[in-house]
Amino acid sequence: MERNQSVRVGLAAVAAAAVVATAISVPGFGSGRLGDLAAASERDARDGGLSHVDPPGAAPHRHDDPRTKNAISRAGFEEGTVDPTTAEQRLASAAYVERERALPDPRLVPVPAEPAHADEPATRYEMAGACYTLQAPSGAYLVAKGTSVSLAEVPAIEATPLFFKATRLGGYLLHTSAGVLASNGGTIELAAEPSPAADWTVLRGNTGRFTFRALNGDRLSASGDDLVGGDVVTAYRLRLATDDCAAYPEAEVNVSGDPHGGVTSYQEVRGYVDAHSHGMAFEFLGGQVHCGRPWHSYGAPYALVDCPDHSLTQGNGAILESFLSGETSHDPVGWPTFKDWPAPNSLTHEGTYFRWIERAWRGGQRLFVNLLVENNKMCELYPLKRNSCDDMDSIRLQAADMYEFQDYVDAQFGGPGKGFYRIVRTPFEARQVINAGKMAVVMGIETSIPFGCTVKIVLGKDQPACDEAEIDANLDEMRALGVRQMELVNKFDNALSGVAGDEGEVGLFVNSANFLETATFWQMEHCEPADGVSHDKNQTLLPTMPEQDAIFGAIVDLFGGAVQLPALPVYGPPAHCNKRGLTDLGAHLIRGLAKRQMIFDPDHMSVKARQASMDLIEELDYPGVISSHSWSTPDTYPRIYQAGGFITPYAGDSSGFVDKWRAHLEWADPRYYWGIGFGADINGLGAQGDPRGADVPNPVTYPFIGLGGVEIDKQRAGERVWDINVDGVAQYGLYPDWVEDLGMVADSQHDGDGGLIKDDMARGTEAYLQMWERAAGIAPDSCRNPELRKTVATVQRLVVPGLTTTQVMRRVGQPFRRLGQTFGVCARTADDPRVMVTVVFDRAGKVLRVKP
Repeated sequence: MERNQSVRVGLAAVAAAAVVATAISVPGFGSGRLGDLAAASERDARDGGLSHVDPPGAAPHRHDDPRTKNAISRAGFEEGTVDPTTAEQRLASAAYVERERALPDPRLVPVPAEPAHADEPATRYEMAGACYTLQAPSGAYLVAKGTSVSLAEVPAIEATPLFFKATRLGGYLLHTSAGVLASNGGTIELAAEPSPAADWTVLRGNTGRFTFRALNGDRLSASGDDLVGGDVVTAYRLRLATDDCAAYPEAEVNVSGDPHGGVTSYQEVRGYVDAHSHGMAFEFLGGQVHCGRPWHSYGAPYALVDCPDHSLTQGNGAILESFLSGETSHDPVGWPTFKDWPAPNSLTHEGTYFRWIERAWRGGQRLFVNLLVENNKMCELYPLKRNSCDDMDSIRLQAADMYEFQDYVDAQFGGPGKGFYRIVRTPFEARQVINAGKMAVVMGIETSIPFGCTVKIVLGKDQPACDEAEIDANLDEMRALGVRQMELVNKFDNALSGVAGDEGEVGLFVNSANFLETATFWQMEHCEPADGVSHDKNQTLLPTMPEQDAIFGAIVDLFGGAVQLPALPVYGPPAHCNKRGLTDLGAHLIRGLAKRQMIFDPDHMSVKARQASMDLIEELDYPGVISSHSWSTPDTYPRIYQAGGFITPYAGDSSGFVDKWRAHLEWADPRYYWGIGFGADINGLGAQGDPRGADVPNPVTYPFIGLGGVEIDKQRAGERVWDINVDGVAQYGLYPDWVEDLGMVADSQHDGDGGLIKDDMARGTEAYLQMWERAAGIAPDSCRNPELRKTVATVQRLVVPGLTTTQVMRRVGQPFRRLGQTFGVCARTADDPRVMVTVVFDRAGKVLRVKP
C-alpha cells in the first residue's frame, strides 16, 4: 500500500530539521536482487531478478524494494546476485526435499473441538459456553420477565435458560437476551452491561449444587419467591436447558469439523508453525500505544476497542495510527463494525484476539511462538503510558499475561488444561500437546536491552551495564519462567551485540535513539560482502519507510523533537556493515542458551555479530538455532540449516512468501527433516499480508478444505466478514486462508506446486520440534546421518522393554519414522549398511519389543 505522500514529505523534513542537526550519507547504489527464485536453472542465469514476472493474479511488487514485506532478508538491502551456495548444492537440496515429501504421512484423527456439556455439570468449569437453568432448593426455577428476575414454581421447560459466559476459571456472566444477571444494591436484575456485580464466582458443593458470589461480594440468595444479593448462601441445581438461549456476543470461528490430533501422543505431527509473533504486545511501549487486547473478561465487545486517544477524536487524532498506515483518519469503532481495523497496515490495533488464534488452530496451526517484546527508549519518548519502560519489567509482565491468557482460554473450554492454548517447556511436552489436538505455545524474548545489558560506548570503549553473573541469573530466571527462544538484539546496539540497523528516514530516527541509549551512533562502515547481499542496512537518505519499523520514526518524530542531538556521522558509500560484532558477553549468553537447551535466534544482529555467533554455534555443535522472521542475511541461512536449525521466513504477502519458499528449498540440508513455517510478526508492528484482489483468476474460494479435513468459511465477527482475497491478513484468524492462498499462488507459477507448498507448511511443526529435540540433546536420526548408525545388536541391547519414547531417543537418536505406535531407526550389519529397526510401543509410549 502506498504511503500518504504528505506524511512522507513531512517526515523527511522533520527528520532533517527537528530531530537531528545534520544528517549526511552518500546515496546512489545498485538496485538488483537475488536471482529469480522460481527454479535452480533460472537462478543460475544471474540476471539480478530483472526478468522476474509476477504470477497471474499476483499484485505487482518489486523484490528489490525494501519497503515490501517480501524480501529474502529484511536485515539488509538485497543488491547482489550471488547465492551463497553452489548450483550443485541447490539441486541436491531440492531433490532431497522431493524425497522427504514422498515419505509416509502420519495418520491423523479428529479430536473434539469443544467439550460436551452434561445434563448436570460435574465441576464448576463445565458450564462454559452452554445454557443452564437454575433451580433453588425449594424446587422453584429462576424466571426472568423483562429485566426482572424471580423464583417461580414452573415446569423446567418454562425456566429461563442462562448462557454461561466464562470470565475466568470458575467465573461467569449469566447472560440472556435482556442482559446479564447482576446484583444492584441487593436487588437481582438483568443489567444491560457486565460489571463486577454481574461477574459470578461459582463453587460446587459436595451435594452437586452450586453457589454464586459476585465480585462485589453479594451472593445469589433465595428468599421466598425473590432472588436477592445478600450474604446468605443458597445452593442451586443446574440443568442443561432443553431450548437454546441467547449466546453472549462473541467473534465467530467459522471452521467446521473437529481439529486433528495423532493416533498416539508420540507420533510425527502435522501442522503450521508461526515462530515469531507478539500476542501480549498490548503491554509494551508503556501499554498505551497498542489498541485492544487478545482477551477481556467480558469478551470481544470489551477487548476489541480502540485506544482512548483515538476514540476521543473519532479517529482523527490518532497520530501514530495515521503516521503508520498513511491514512489521515480511521473509524475508531472496533466491535461490532470493524470498518477500518484490524487491517494488514493497521499496526496499532489488536491482531491476535483469542477467537482469531482459535481459528488459526482450528484451521491447522499447531505451534505458536509468542515473543515478549519491548523497546525502552521508544517507551520513554512516548508520553502516554501505564507500564514500566524497563525491558525486563515488561517481559515479566507479558509472561504473566501469557499464563493468565492460558487460564482464560481454559475457562472457555471447560476447565484447567482443557483449552487449545498450551504453554510448553520441552519438545516432548509440545509433541504430546499437538497430538492431543491442541496448539503448543513457546515463550520467547525479542527486546533491545535484554537482561539490562545496555552499554555506553565512551572513547571507543564499552561500559556494559551487566556482567556474566547477571546474565546467568537472568537466564535461569527466564528459563524457570518458561522462556525457550531468544534474540540478543532488536533495534539498538547493546552490551551483547551490534545491530543490523535501519535505513532511510527510519534509520535516522532509530540511529538517534541508539545514541540516546549507548552514547554513540551505529558504527557503520563501507563493506563489500562476497555474495553482495550479506550486509547491514545501508545508511542513506533515500525515502524508505518499511511499515513494520515505522513506529520508531513516528514516536521520535512526534515526541522526541525536543531532544538535543549532535549531528549524525558521515557514512561512506554503501554497502554498509556495522563494525560492532558479537561481544564476549554476547558469546557468554549464547553459551548460556546452549547450556540451558534454549533456542538462539540471530535475527537483527549485525552481519559481523551474526557470523561470529554462527561460528560459535558450529564450535559448540549446537543445533538450537532459528531465524524466525527474515532478519538474517543469505550468508547465514544455509549455515542455520547445516547446524540442524530451522527457519521461518517473514510471512508478508502470499506471492512474496512463495518466492521465499522456493529459495529455502534449495538451502535445505539432507541430514535433517524438512519443513517450513512462517514468522507473522503480528502485533510487533509488522505489516501483514496484503490481498491479491477479488478479480484475480485464481482467488481463494470459500469454503475450502483445510488441514485435517476441516471446512473453512469466511470468518465473521460482529457485523464484519473477512475475505482473504480482498482483506488480506487483516487479523490472525486469516492465516489458514493465507496458507490456502499460498497454494493458489504456487499453482499459478507451476501446476502442482500448490500442494507442495501446503505439504511443506504442514511439515513445519514437526521440523521445529525435531530441531528442538536436537537442542535438548537428542542425536540426529541415523538414516539421514549414516555415520551415526549403530549395529542392529547394539540397538537391540540399548532399547529394552519399558523405556519411554524419550529414553529411546536418548539412547539411539531421533527416529527416521514415527508412525502410530512405532519408531523406525536405521542400523547396520556386517552385510547391510542400512537396516531399519522397528521399535514398538504400547499406547502409553513404553517399549514393547524391538524387531529388525
